[in-house]
This record gives sequence, structure tokens and C-alpha cells, in this order.
Amino acid sequence: MFSINAQVNELDRNKRYTIRSISVSGEQSFNEQTVIAFTGLKVGDQLYIPGEKLSEVTKKLWEQNLFSDITFYVTDIDGDEVDLELYIVELPKMYEVTIEGIRKGKQKEIIKDNGLKPGVKITKNLLTTTRNYITNKYRKEGYLNTDVVISMTPHIDSTGTEIAKDMVIKIDKGERVKVSDINIIGNEQLSDKKVRGAMKNTKQKNPLRFWKRSKYTEAGFEEDKANLIKKYKEKGYRDARILNDTLIVKNEKKVALDITVEEGQKYYFGNIDFIGNSRYTDGQLRQLLGIQKGEVYNGTLLQERIADNSEPDANDLTNLYQNNGFLAVQINPVEVAIRQDTIDFEIRIIERNEFYFDHITVIGNTKTNDHVIYRELRTKPGQKYSKRNVIRTLRELGQLGYFDAEQLTPNFKKVDEANGLVDLEYSVIEKGASQIELQGGYGGGGFVGTLGLSFNNFSLRNIFNREAYKPLPMGDGQKLSLRAQASSFYQTYSLSLVEPWLGGKKPIQLSTSFSHTVQYLYDFVNRDVDKTRRFLITGGSVGLAKRLKWPDDYFTFSQAVSFQHYNLKNYNTGLFTFGDGYANNFAYTLGISRNSTDLNPIYPRNGSQFSLSAKLTPPYSAFNNVDYNALAAERSMLDITTVDGRERIAEIDQERFKWLEYYKIKFQGTWYTSVYKDLVLRTNAEFGFLAAYNQDRGVPPFERFFVGGDGLGSFSLDGREVIQLRGYPNQSLSSNDGNTIYNKFSLELRYPVTLKQLASIYVLTFLEGGGAYDGFRNYNPFSINRSAGAGIRIFMPAFGLLGIDFGYGFDPILNGTQPNGWETHFIIGQQF
Repeated sequence: MFSINAQVNELDRNKRYTIRSISVSGEQSFNEQTVIAFTGLKVGDQLYIPGEKLSEVTKKLWEQNLFSDITFYVTDIDGDEVDLELYIVELPKMYEVTIEGIRKGKQKEIIKDNGLKPGVKITKNLLTTTRNYITNKYRKEGYLNTDVVISMTPHIDSTGTEIAKDMVIKIDKGERVKVSDINIIGNEQLSDKKVRGAMKNTKQKNPLRFWKRSKYTEAGFEEDKANLIKKYKEKGYRDARILNDTLIVKNEKKVALDITVEEGQKYYFGNIDFIGNSRYTDGQLRQLLGIQKGEVYNGTLLQERIADNSEPDANDLTNLYQNNGFLAVQINPVEVAIRQDTIDFEIRIIERNEFYFDHITVIGNTKTNDHVIYRELRTKPGQKYSKRNVIRTLRELGQLGYFDAEQLTPNFKKVDEANGLVDLEYSVIEKGASQIELQGGYGGGGFVGTLGLSFNNFSLRNIFNREAYKPLPMGDGQKLSLRAQASSFYQTYSLSLVEPWLGGKKPIQLSTSFSHTVQYLYDFVNRDVDKTRRFLITGGSVGLAKRLKWPDDYFTFSQAVSFQHYNLKNYNTGLFTFGDGYANNFAYTLGISRNSTDLNPIYPRNGSQFSLSAKLTPPYSAFNNVDYNALAAERSMLDITTVDGRERIAEIDQERFKWLEYYKIKFQGTWYTSVYKDLVLRTNAEFGFLAAYNQDRGVPPFERFFVGGDGLGSFSLDGREVIQLRGYPNQSLSSNDGNTIYNKFSLELRYPVTLKQLASIYVLTFLEGGGAYDGFRNYNPFSINRSAGAGIRIFMPAFGLLGIDFGYGFDPILNGTQPNGWETHFIIGQQF
């Protein structure tokens, strides 16, 4: 821009002028000589005014993005000499940004993505791009009416001088628009309902559908258009396409979508030939492909049978090869002929070389010793490459619980096709393996507190090595657990140690445990403890568990021997008639289990777990020469209201339960199903049965099932098992003496909020039902107490799983008449 002072003569455009002086004015903080030097103009320079030289200088200054106004003035003319004044206004600097109308986390994202840092120059372009960024960001999320207002205010320092500008961004997202109608145009073969059903993210408003809102987002709609075409291809319409789609804004809250499709012709599979295969016969490949001539064309299915990218260990052709050494195999389906409505295919296979593992390495294990990791690897140097074994290795490392399962990755460091060798590196990130269990609440008649320490990656061999205490010897994969639980009327102390690889050569797990319980008689009405009347339980167990190879290597066979000694002193209750006596519980437990859940044990997305166990005592009545039939007959004739009768009953029961005799069968099955991406359905079924060999001797008053609640007050007074059933108070669905049979069924829908290393958080909703029964004559699997509710789980490596559930019991508790209603269950350190 050029200007001439009104006091001077008019410029001659065809005359070259000599610069007599140059000055700088305007609102700017730069040194005058620095600005003049940057322009390149000097006193004595000759130039045309206006002319190319001043235009170049002006352009050069604008390119710096430092100024909002640049103007050259001619302040005086004397012959062919001129005085020039450069007037510049410096762009304001950013001092502080304030964003209103959105959450703090979103504010940081906007500031970072737009470079709104202190000191940055505020240009028109910066304002425009920031406004457009915010508007487009929220439009993509379905806020089509987003309004963004950006204003600037002076930032005054302590001297009253303006030193910069403060930016205020006011964002009004408005309401997220809903899809009132989805109109499908041009469809004849697939109904509107089927076409709309293929759209998983964009749904037409329906008051009866509560699990999926009718929101509109650009990304979701684009994905749904691809899903729509995929649906057509699954039904044989290979040439189906979307001709156009239109978004119609009805008002600020509602939009409609018009989608015009061209379905095309329906096709069928013709001949399918395999070309290039030498490792597998056509018959083997065709059987796995599972597509027959004459079937309706399904392009999606064809691709999944060749390589299913959604499932790494899918049973497809690519994995068939890659699980048997052919790492670099290429398989491509090619249409070779179209005959009317029939398509012939060639499945062209380039097998290439077989690969073998050369070097296998692990990085990132800062605490866990190498041998603990390497013994779990299913990939060994010299083995033929197998993708299945790589995936299985990731699963085994994740199941250890020492590493962040979401960040386990296999890295191919070298692929030498000429020699058929591949180097593989597993990258792990350690997480805290030790846990503190803190548990507190009211249950069983009083406050119950628990303190537990679990060291899940302990090193027993370094227990006497002072240098290994950082703060404890860790890294060898053993599990050491210390636990104390107490209330006003009982204390329980336990110690356990698990060695998962006994001897270090094979996956044979050794488990040992010891526990001691002191129980005092408690008056629940008066809340009074009588410490002169007590019940002691001391016991321990030793167990072995071995991984099996048949039926598959997810199975484990376990067996254990356990012993508990029960000692009573003046402890007469309804459950124990022999108040001064003892009982011994010697049992052998064997079980078989299978765990095929995926690599994250905190949040499994697929797979299953089941276990079947039998706990057996020796059949003492078969060889101890005691006539239990006579004792039972005598007992039935005694008068319990008399002192003599009660004393004799106590003597008989002491004989009956001197050595406990029973067998106990339990089953539990859990299945995890990925409903959609990370949305997981957990299905669980449980059953337990306690019985006696000798009916005259009867089922002992120990080892019984107590159903209901969260298990917070489940002290191991008599070997009882408390079965969690949310929506009801603890143990409220069983009689005072417990039950001999129980079953439980549950459905739990889970969705993760975050699965980070520091904390894994997921929310859940559940439906449950269960019941407790005495004997098979009273057993009715359909007579159950039902409940429903929701909750949240937070897993932190240092504390284990924390959870709170809100459950509504639809049925009365034992001896009740009204639905139980709402119950809150809060547990710290509960198993998952």
C-alpha cells in the first residue's frame, strides 16, 4: 500500500527517485533499524514509486505473519529525492486461551491441535482455521448446530500497558441431532428393514429401542454405508452400490437421510479352482473354504474364508498356510469368468518358502526374570513358523498377569526369505504384580475387616538374598499370599505359596496353604461376644496341578490333599450339638479345568473357562466297625428337651462327625462373547452338590453352601462356601445350617471405559438367578431367586479389583413375602 502526503507534489510514475531518508512508525515493538535492514532498502537507493521494488518489500513483510497492516508513505519530495515512512501494525500475541462450554480434557485437545500457545501471533487465518476446526469436529460427532464465537480482550500488565491479547472461545454444541427417518430408495430385493438393519451406527428413531440411540455422526454414517454394501454382497448382489445419499435437516434436533441404492443382479458361485498350491491338495483347500458351486455369491464370506482380518486365529486358508511355516504366502481370489448370473473364480496361491524361527527374544521385562517368560513361549528357535503359536504365546504372557496385556506385541526383526528364517521379538511392559487387599463392611453380624498381601511374582530362592529386597525379592513367578480377616467375634489367618513350575522343567504347579481360625460365640441380638466359648479351626493343604495335552493344551488336571481340625470348647449351637468335642476333615480333591480366554485376564473378550471338581473323604463307615444305623435309630428316639437327651445326642454326633465323611461335586462354566467390538457378554453357570456315602451317618454340618449377597462376611467357620448372588443380603437365601445343593446362572454385559496399565475400568449390567436346596427331592432348577442391576469394576495393579454393584432382588428372601428390592454390594479386593 502506498500513500502520498497531501503537502507534497504528486509523484511521477515514470521517474526514478532516490531515497533521502527512511523511518518506521506504527504499533510495533521491533527496533527501527532492524526493520529497515530487513526491508533491504537503503538511503541512496533508486526506485520507482509505486514500483516493483516496494511491492517485493511489502510482500516479504506480509510473509512473516507478524503484521496486520503494512503501508509505505511518501512524506516529502524534493526534486528526485523522497522521504519514505514505513507504517506497520504488529499482530497481537497470544497470552492466554479460555474455552467455555466443553470439558477440560476436550479444551486441551483443541488448544494442542490448533497451536494456541502463549506468544503465538493472532492472525485472521488462525481465527478462521480454529473456528472451522471446532465446528467440523463437533459436526462429525453429530452436533450439526455447533456455534463458535471467538473474541479477543487486551491483556494489561501491572503498569497498565497492553502486552498481549487473551482469547476467549465460546462453544455452544447444541443438542446432538437425532435421525428421524432413513429412507431407502431403489431397493427391491432387500426390504427397508434389512437395509436399515445393516447400519450398525446410524439408527432411525424408535421409542422401543433403548440400547442404541438414533444419533447421527459423519464417521458412523460412512461406516454404515460400507456395511450396507457389504450386506448386499453377502446376499449375492456383487455390483450393488450407493448412487447418492442426502442429509436433510428437518430442524435443530432432527435430520433425515435419503439413500439411493442400485442393487444390480444377483450372482452365484460357479467353478472355484485353486492355482499354485503344492503343499495342500485342492480337496483339502476346498473343504476348508466351505463354498460350493451353485451357492449364492457372498463376497464377504469368500474374503473371510481366505483371510479373516477380524479374527487373528480364524480357521481360514491364509492361517492354514501360516500355521505351517508359510509366513509369506499370498492368496488372492480372481474372477476369471462371468456367465450370466454365475461367477467362476481362481484362488491363486503363491506359497513361497517355508520359514523357521531363528532368534526369539523378549524385551521390556525389568522385573520378571527371563526364564519365567521363556518357559511360557510357544515359539522356539528351530521350530517351523506358526502364526497360531505366536498368538498363543501372547495369550500365555498376558495370562501371567505380570505385563500390560493390551500392549503385548510381537515384532518381526528379520525376515530372511532366501534362507527361510525369521527373528521374532516380544515386547512386554511390566505392571505391578503385587496387590494389597483391603476389605471392610458389615456382614455376618458385625464389622468385618480384611488385610491381604499377594506377591504374584515372588522369588522364593532369593528370600535370603539381601540385595534382592527391592523392596521384596521378585521375578521368579511364584505367588505368596498373606491374609488376615477379623471381626469382633472371629479372626482368620492364612498363608499360601504357589510354585507354577515345580522343578522348573514342566508346568506342574505346586500349591501349599495353611490357615487358622478362632471363632467366639456371638449373640446377634445383644451383639455380645462370649470368649469363654470358642471354636478353633486349623488346617492346611498341598496340591499339584498339571497342564494336559489332551483333549487340548488348555486343560489342567489338579489334585490336592487337605486337612482341617475343628476344636470346640463349650460351643453348643443349633449347628453343633457336641459343644465340647472335635472333628477332623481329611479330603482328597481332584478336578479338571479348561481356560481358553484371550490374553487379557482382567477383561477377556472371548474364550471360556470351566471347572469340574470332586472333593472326597475316605469312606470311614465302610471299615471303622461303627453301627451308624443303630446310632441313627437311637438318636431319633432321644428327647432333646432333656439334659440326658441332649448329652447323649452330643455323644452320638461326636461319633458321627469325629472324622467327616462326604463327597462334594462342583461345576462352573463361564463363556465370554464379543457382541460388538469391546462390548462383551459374560455367561456363567454354577452347580454344587454335597452328599454322604452312608445315609445313616448323614451329611455333616460342614462344607455347606450359603447363597446370597457379595460374600463380605464369609468367614470360614465351618468350611462353608458363600455363593455370591447380587440383589440379596449375605447368605439370606440359605437356611441357618446352609444347604447341600445350589445352582446359579448369570448374564453380564460389560463395556470398558479404559484398559490402561495404571487402571482398567469397565461398566456392567447383569441378570442373575440362583437357589439353594436340601437334597435332590427338593431340588428345582427353575425355583430360583432372580435379580438385575448394574455396576462398575476398577482394576489397579496395587489393589486388585475394586467394585460396586447395585442389584434389585425380584423375589423374597428366605421366609420373606415381599421382593427384596435394592441392595448395594461394595467389595475391595474381590476376585473377578
